[in-house]
Amino acid sequence: MQSFLQCGRFQLSLERPLVMGIVNVTPDSFSDGNTHFRTDEAVAHGLRLIDEGADLLDIGGESTRPGAQAVTVDEELRRVLPVIQGLAECGVPLSIDTCKPEVMRASVLAGADMINDIGGFTVPGAIDAVRDSACGLCLMHMLGEPRTMQQDPDYGDVVAEVRDYLANGARRLRDAGVSADRIVLDPGFGFGKTVAHNYALLRQLPQVMGDEYPSLIGLSRKSMIGAVTGRPADRRLGGSVAAALAGAMRGAHILRVHDVADTVDALRVWSAVEQGVRA
Repeated sequence: MQSFLQCGRFQLSLERPLVMGIVNVTPDSFSDGNTHFRTDEAVAHGLRLIDEGADLLDIGGESTRPGAQAVTVDEELRRVLPVIQGLAECGVPLSIDTCKPEVMRASVLAGADMINDIGGFTVPGAIDAVRDSACGLCLMHMLGEPRTMQQDPDYGDVVAEVRDYLANGARRLRDAGVSADRIVLDPGFGFGKTVAHNYALLRQLPQVMGDEYPSLIGLSRKSMIGAVTGRPADRRLGGSVAAALAGAMRGAHILRVHDVADTVDALRVWSAVEQGVRA
């Protein structure tokens, strides 16, 4: 696997786990809906996450929580484009969380450095929208779609099926002319998986992801954390940080989180234990 990820204007080193801060520009996200819905609030939140140590930002204009309703292309663009423009010179890569080819294309033109697609670039026109850019492409596994994905998800072997989906998706991108150094894969925790499925994937993350492409994982505040801790979304900090560390210990390259400062601190302590510190 390459030692870097080509991400638009940036070349990201993969020598340590990177922290991706979440900027939701939605009224209905599961853990922070409406908190940063206005453009100025979203931009300010993004800058604050960078101050806390975020290596890149993930901007989303459509909630992907279980049962979420779709928004129109025009509405999603209205939400995200001003935020991209407001953060264009922030100094870190900007990722756009979308599955709509029209939003991908407009976001790349506006300066986005990564497209994070929960649909795995399967929507007609998605690959065409990003193929000729320099942006990084995060291909995620999802069973079904957000409105129905948690209605009794079923697998014969969740590890093997997610692994094969991601490998086949990466192959589709390569066959379309996308270079390997632009591809990152996400097993899609919480997207069409039971609690047991999620923890099986996390426990066996190296087997799921393989060693050809870097991995991105999003565990922050999700129901799999609440199922173990019994805590609501806004009280899952400890569990979320523990899950992020479990992912990092199993080789995850990018950690998508709400609580950047706490995750960065935990990674620094873990690194000091593993690698030592100067006297």
